[in-house]
Amino acid sequence: MNKFFERRYVVTGIFIAIILALLGRLYYIQIVDDRYTIYANSNVRRTTILYPARGPILDRNGKILVQNEPIYDVMINPKEVKPFDTLLFCKMIGIDKEGFDKRFIKAKRQSPNTASIFEKQLSVELYAALQEKLFEFPGFSIVPRTIRTYPDSVAAQFLGFIGEVTDRDIKRSNGYYRLGDYIGVTGVEKAYENVLRGQRGVQVQMVDSHGAFKGSFANGALDTVPRSGERLTSSLDIDLQRLGEKLMQNKLGGIVAIEPSSGEILCYVSSPTYDPNLMVGRQRGNNLAKMYNNPYKPFFIRPIQAQYPPGSSFKPLSALIALQEGIINPNETFYCTGNYRVGNRIVHCNHGEAHGTVNMAKAVAESCNGYFTMVFQRIVDRYGVKNTEANFVAWRNNVMKFGLGARLDLDMPAESRGNVPTPLHYDNAYHKGGWRSSTIAALAIGQGELLATPLQLANLECTIANRGFFYKPHLIKAIGTENVIKKEYVEKNYVGIDSGYFEPVINGMEAVVENGTARRSKIPDIIMCGKTGTAQNPHGEDHSVFVAFAPRDNPKIAIAVVVENSGEGAHWAAPIASFIVEKYLKGKVTPRESGFTVDYFANANRLPDLSLYAQDLQKERRRDSIRAAKVDSIKKFKADSIKKFKADSIKKERREAAYNNKPANWIKTLTGGRTGKS
Repeated sequence: MNKFFERRYVVTGIFIAIILALLGRLYYIQIVDDRYTIYANSNVRRTTILYPARGPILDRNGKILVQNEPIYDVMINPKEVKPFDTLLFCKMIGIDKEGFDKRFIKAKRQSPNTASIFEKQLSVELYAALQEKLFEFPGFSIVPRTIRTYPDSVAAQFLGFIGEVTDRDIKRSNGYYRLGDYIGVTGVEKAYENVLRGQRGVQVQMVDSHGAFKGSFANGALDTVPRSGERLTSSLDIDLQRLGEKLMQNKLGGIVAIEPSSGEILCYVSSPTYDPNLMVGRQRGNNLAKMYNNPYKPFFIRPIQAQYPPGSSFKPLSALIALQEGIINPNETFYCTGNYRVGNRIVHCNHGEAHGTVNMAKAVAESCNGYFTMVFQRIVDRYGVKNTEANFVAWRNNVMKFGLGARLDLDMPAESRGNVPTPLHYDNAYHKGGWRSSTIAALAIGQGELLATPLQLANLECTIANRGFFYKPHLIKAIGTENVIKKEYVEKNYVGIDSGYFEPVINGMEAVVENGTARRSKIPDIIMCGKTGTAQNPHGEDHSVFVAFAPRDNPKIAIAVVVENSGEGAHWAAPIASFIVEKYLKGKVTPRESGFTVDYFANANRLPDLSLYAQDLQKERRRDSIRAAKVDSIKKFKADSIKKFKADSIKKERREAAYNNKPANWIKTLTGGRTGKS
């Protein structure tokens, strides 16, 4: 009897223990561990990302440069796919069966249980047809998106383009971006990505066991509304931009026009350009490859990336520095015979042309190389040849105050510095103390190692137009309803030249257009002050350069034009600049002399020999391949080194632990498990 009662208590205790264990496990599952809650919720709700429209971009007068149009991405959840008419589906979205199979396999590998993009950017027409029969294709859904569209197809290099995020983009964003998201890749799309992208929204819906939607989850309590990106108002004038691109078609080069009183960029032309609409849609990849392999490099942003010798357009700057340093006065003259001596060399002045007696204004007007070489030598030699380097450094510092040799911090990516050579460069070329003013005399006339971007040349003209200062150039005026008033955009950057010294230089620049080298480009009823330049080019005909501002008093526009492989500045760059200046100041281009028309210069083909540029492109591609191979080798070496280091560390830790805890085991480790006498 007692044994019976003892067994009853034991059995009862066992049942109680089991019940308590089950209750404890249930408590843990429902209260402590949230994994099962997540699994359960995932079975009853589906989360859809709602993508916002990117902000539109306008010109300075409110005209649209880029806006959005709706497209649709086809999503797939491989787990929910059931047998259906595959050929009909392929026909409706415009792919073949082979393409379907590749996409399906990729989706399963990426994530068999969650939705991913199956086909991108369906048009409204394809979407409308597919939407009617979507119920016949289980596992597929459609997510609305927007893509960029460009009504006027202008300013491609300014606007840039967007593309899918890379792993690097996702990592840099700390997880903000996901696979399939879009991001600005170049231009303003990249520079103002955080402003343009907006804020994503979320929609959470309930589904049944078959995956059919049953309405909002929790009455939409978890839903968030997407917020569109901010509107950007640029400083560009679309009419000026359109004219500039027309004039530069079938040419290589760049145009930058700036409003001197604000630093706002009015025109930003890079040629060759491309239709930005080619960078959206389902053919984007093919179009991108074609342009990437174009020897003339349409993706090369010449206004800020191309570096040219400024040529004679640099001479006004040389004159201003000489005046400020007291090296020469405006009325001092130099007699030009057409030839002048530089060290042991005899150099011809502008094809041997004799200018006779020239003062500063006439030297600028007639672009006398001899005069400016003499001025430069006086600057560098003023304290004797022993002080050549110190004098050159002082000259270089004065040049850089005008914005040459350094980035101007334009609100765009990929700006080049240009180049103002250092003493170290000449020390390396000629050895320490082995160079003199005569060695580097080419700098006096904007040649030699001196390089500048069209943006820097236009900014130089702003400085002269303002009589001694410039505002930092920029391309965006407003974000949303707020004007962009950054501190650096309203600060005057003084270059250290007294305002009174500008008048004789400006007199010479006015004479260049009125009766000098650019007289054919004179604008009726407008006084334009300019300077032609012929930039030496080792790969063909010289580059045609022209810089200017207008009108002389209270200037409204400063401009720099470079037409590659086109000879003297007066022949091509100056006429193009004059048309743009007149268009901006008058709103139209008035008839000029016979043959001097917009259509004539627009239709002229100045493209250089394609074979030369094709060779350069091949060399660049080889360099890219070698660079990529080196990067891959370095990455592999680092990865292998890390693996080896980790393996060695683990072995070391194990040996130390074996030695500290069990000496006998440590001995076995060292001997590979062997025992016995050695």
